Amino acid sequence: MDKQTVVVLFGGRSSEHSISSATAGGVLRAIDRERYEVIPVGITREGAFVLEEDRPDKFALDAARLPEVDDNGTRVLWPEPGGDRTLRVTRADGSVTGLGEIDVVLPLLHGLHGEDGAIQGFFDVLEVPYAGCGILDSAICLDKHFTKLALSAAGIAVSPGITIRRAQWEADASRLRSDIAALGSVVFVKPASAGSSVGVSRVVDGDGLDEAMRIAFAEDEKVLVESKVDGREIEVGVLAGRAGEGARASLPGEVVLTSRSFYDFEGKYLGGDGVDIVCPADVDDALIRRLREVALRAFEAVDGKGLARVDFFVTPEGELVVNELNTMPGFTPISMFPKCWVASGLSYSDLITELVEVGMQR
Repeated sequence: MDKQTVVVLFGGRSSEHSISSATAGGVLRAIDRERYEVIPVGITREGAFVLEEDRPDKFALDAARLPEVDDNGTRVLWPEPGGDRTLRVTRADGSVTGLGEIDVVLPLLHGLHGEDGAIQGFFDVLEVPYAGCGILDSAICLDKHFTKLALSAAGIAVSPGITIRRAQWEADASRLRSDIAALGSVVFVKPASAGSSVGVSRVVDGDGLDEAMRIAFAEDEKVLVESKVDGREIEVGVLAGRAGEGARASLPGEVVLTSRSFYDFEGKYLGGDGVDIVCPADVDDALIRRLREVALRAFEAVDGKGLARVDFFVTPEGELVVNELNTMPGFTPISMFPKCWVASGLSYSDLITELVEVGMQR
């Protein structure tokens, strides 16, 4: 069988650059090399497309060294629309080399310019197939404000909260503090358009609210302040179906906080103490069915095209509250999304194949 050429794209200009690079390390290690030729393309923090090394260990994630895409002097030249799909690279000496004809791009980008529909629109213009979600679902899900609007319109419960823009906070912070106090003694302050818990703070009785808003506004001009929802943190993976097939949902996994106040960046990616990932979650069959059903409804509500991790709070009364959807969730081998699918019978390598094949079909 002739191998298909997959461009693995990672890095980027967002605050989640290192997480994207770590995801690429896991994918480069696990992708089926018997089936695919792989071209690793990194995006530097300044936005340059460079030809990266096909060396998974370079992008290992640990607390002492977060992986980076360095500017090595190369520049990737994407194909023009309407022509062949040959990817080329200009090297530091000015020479241009063909790298092969692209069958599909696998964008492993988190946050702005990668998970917000921007890179998806770029490839749509170039007429280059890509895996994962499209423009609309990416844009809706990265902006938590609009995610909540879409889910609420579909009759899906979301966390109570308010959206505050920087200009509003600067003009009338005292009134907004009163509105925030009405949300409860514990609130979470988060940028509307950031992921991996970047810029998220927990505020108790208003203590540290100003600093929490400053941190969130450093990531985005729009900030969500949400009530604390008491309940179990349970997550479900969703994959779009191949041609003619519907989307499917994984078994649920659970984030169990043993000493952390919330599931923060260190707990997610750096092996910090105080959090356990339990997959599959210890829930009964009836709850599994409800979680899967609502996860698929949420995916449909945002016009999902590729994949998503749907994050729930399950309250003591049994209500399912959707916190958010991630259209390029953490995808390292230890991340929840792959773990949920491994528990559902799909290996990490086969999960990558599924994303690539669905992208090519679409």
